[in-house]
Amino acid sequence: MGLPTRMLRIRKATIEDVRLLHTMILEFADFEKIRHEVTITEKLLARDGFGDSPRFHTLMAEWSNQAAGYAMYFPFYSSFFGPGLFLEDVYVFEAFRSRGVGKALMAEVASAALEAGFAIVRWEVLDWNQNAIDFYRKLGAAITDEWKPVLLEGDALKRLASARLSSATSSP
Repeated sequence: MGLPTRMLRIRKATIEDVRLLHTMILEFADFEKIRHEVTITEKLLARDGFGDSPRFHTLMAEWSNQAAGYAMYFPFYSSFFGPGLFLEDVYVFEAFRSRGVGKALMAEVASAALEAGFAIVRWEVLDWNQNAIDFYRKLGAAITDEWKPVLLEGDALKRLASARLSSATSSP
């Protein structure tokens, strides 16, 4: 009798994973009840994540060679802490939850942060997702109520940008 094979594998995503990654993002958006807000395409994911200067990095979790989840992150800079990683998404398919997949993904992200010399990993969690909140607390994460995410997008982003251009052209 041989040694048992390891069922869980975490690996870096490749360009060949773009279609799967897009599908996983859409499923995550369904879970968060915001699929109607998703505008990302496979083409943008390929360009921004797998070119010469990737804007984000992705880890893929596989359980017995089946897609089990993913984590997407990118560097940022904090005026308080210095360089850090922002964890944009961590998602585990329902069929693979409670098997250590989420913890393994989070451990890989933490390891990437430390290897890069970063002092902090930040992310957001929806206030109704108590399972995720409890999971993050078990990992030792601090969940703050003081900081609120702020988004400037779509028409509001364009309006503000055009106000800058208008004021720049009208200055003496």
